Parts: sequence; structure tokens; C-alpha cells
Amino acid sequence: MALLTVNDIKKNFGKTEVLKGISFSLEKGEVLAIIGSSGSGKTTLLRCLNFLELPDVGTITVGDKVLFDGSDDTTLSDEAIRQNRLHFGLVFQNFNLFPQYNVLQNVTLAPTLLKKGTPQEIDATARGLLEQVGLSDKLESYPYQLSGGQQQRVAIARALALRPEVLCFDEPTSALDPELTGEVLRVIRSLKDRDTTMIVVTHEMEFARNVADTVIYMADGVIEEMGTPEEVFGNPRSEKTKAFLQGTQNIY
Repeated sequence: MALLTVNDIKKNFGKTEVLKGISFSLEKGEVLAIIGSSGSGKTTLLRCLNFLELPDVGTITVGDKVLFDGSDDTTLSDEAIRQNRLHFGLVFQNFNLFPQYNVLQNVTLAPTLLKKGTPQEIDATARGLLEQVGLSDKLESYPYQLSGGQQQRVAIARALALRPEVLCFDEPTSALDPELTGEVLRVIRSLKDRDTTMIVVTHEMEFARNVADTVIYMADGVIEEMGTPEEVFGNPRSEKTKAFLQGTQNIY
């Protein structure tokens, strides 16, 4: 059984169709890279998966539990939405750390509020995650004292602290310079080695080629192409995919 199944997700904003029927599945431990031009619907898809937006149509299933069914007229309660979000972690482009809290507090805040263990357990988990992302020496530092790459690594540890089944990244390196990009991508690569299930929206083509198990190219709200990195990058079928990849060679 797939860990995550997304079936025919559609999302409109007013009269604008942003997602026009997105379907895919993800096995435990797999890494899915989503590539595509700005405006193709990538971020909206992640926001729907994390229940920051509700789709208009379709289903989202984790394991054997249907989290969203667009054919059901029942409105999801705020509590149901909060519970659904716990299945997913989301790492944003711009870190979104709490500036008034130090690194350790940023990572322990959500588990503490949600009572995901004793204070001692939460503290130990947070320290272990910060060690995992290479920030054991920054526990007492505040976000303004960190580089962008360090802030993003704190954000990754914070997302992992709630033990989500699927960890999502929305262009995690877009706000970083090339040197800091490398350190964040190394952390994401290390998570793959730990069997973490991930969806990564990225413009880093080499990262997608080398780390992902499956690559989706989105264009105009649809999946234009989906396959292994070898298939999508080495032998794309769609003319849109070919044109996009040719364009990225000129940019990156």
C-alpha cells in the first residue's frame, strides 16, 4: 500500500484553475521531486497537501486513511484540519522561524504545545535533530544570528520534530546563495539515507536528478510528465518538458 495517494486534486481561485487534476502516489522512504516554471501550481499543490488550502475536488489518502474527499459534502472542522496537517511537515522558502525564540525553542515549541511527549523527551528529540542537521553548537542562538542556510536547517529540524509521515519542501534553497544551498541540500540528501519520505519542489535540477526516486514536471496546473530521473531528464517525451529542461540549462 502506498504511503500517500493523491487522486485528481483540483483547485480554483475564483475563475482561475490552478490545479487541473493532479494524481500520484508515494511509497514510504521515496523522494518525489516536483519541477516546473513559476505559476505551474507546484506550491499550491504542497499547500493543499498540508491543508493550508483545501482542494475543490479529489482525494488525499495517507496509508488507509482518507484525509480529504472532495465528493463528501461534510465540511472539515478546524480540529480535523489540524490533525490532518500532522501527517505532513512543510519547510518553507523563507524559513519562517520565530525570531523571539532561540534555535532549541523553535524546534520544541510545536511538540510542547501538542504534548508530543514529556518535556524531557521533547528536549532530547530536538537536540538529536539539531545534531542531525549539524547545529548542536547553535542551540541558544537566535535566528538573526544565523546564516540563511543555518536557519533553513533549523526549519528542517522543526518540521521533523512532529514526526510527519511526509516531509515537504517548497523551494528550500531559493532564498540562499550557492554556498549555503549546498549545505541545505546535503541535509536533505542525508534524510533520504534515513528513509524519510519527501516531496521536494525545487529548481535544483542536479539535486532532483541525483536524489529523487520520481520526478514530476508540472506545467499549467497539470502533470505534464512523470517518471524516474533517467526518464524525465534523459529521455523526456513531452515537448514542454524538453523546452523547460533546455531553459534550465541556460539559467542554472
